[in-house]
Amino acid sequence: MARITFEDLAAMDDELLDDNVTEDNPEPMNEEEEERLLAHWQAVASTHNVVVPQEMAGPIQQMSTQTQERQPVPFVPLCCHEKNKEVLYEERVYPAGKWAYIIKGEDLYEQSISMGFMKLMRYICSENSAGRYLGMTVPILNEIRMAKDEKSFVRDILTAYYIPAEFQDYPPEPTDPDIQIVQRESIRVITRVFYGTTTEETIMRQVSLLWEMLGSTDDFLRETYIVAVYENPGVPHRRNEIWFICREP
Repeated sequence: MARITFEDLAAMDDELLDDNVTEDNPEPMNEEEEERLLAHWQAVASTHNVVVPQEMAGPIQQMSTQTQERQPVPFVPLCCHEKNKEVLYEERVYPAGKWAYIIKGEDLYEQSISMGFMKLMRYICSENSAGRYLGMTVPILNEIRMAKDEKSFVRDILTAYYIPAEFQDYPPEPTDPDIQIVQRESIRVITRVFYGTTTEETIMRQVSLLWEMLGSTDDFLRETYIVAVYENPGVPHRRNEIWFICREP
């Protein structure tokens, strides 16, 4: 049976959200509306054999009312490779910064990132030493490592959230001991956009496709890749990226 994905968990039913929160009416949902949204998430999750507990009602409501305030993770574009006016891939540098991350090792990739992101949601919304909503940044990064056969993933998946600029110097500490704050060094990556769901199968397809474009080279890591997730299933043809990590010179 397919498991719930990060996008499933991060999504709010557009109709549910539009009924309750708009630009002209940014008021928080009442208890009945909050329970209705939670029930929607639980219904989606149940089809994938994942449980969304009652304690997620608050974070879900918080995320639902803050969808217009997503901060991009900063980066420096280096170059863009095109063919017949179509962008094949881009090269970027992401500067050093502080991230909150969690590692989960469920049976499937989709399960690991879902369970990890639910915990990060609670940290983002209030379960932190500041006791407040920190703000959502995009993309969320899912770092994967290849098994020795190079045909599947290692079970443990790292899911990371960039700490917003306001808190970069002094990130609020998570109350959940599974979540860690880390200073990640600058990283240079090759990125390629793809659209749709992120499963082990679709990711492996994107990895193979980008290697075909790049050809035989030792400039990038082969044992570690990053999947960057920007949008939820409410957006048609939602955007993701596969990142290849450049080796240090």
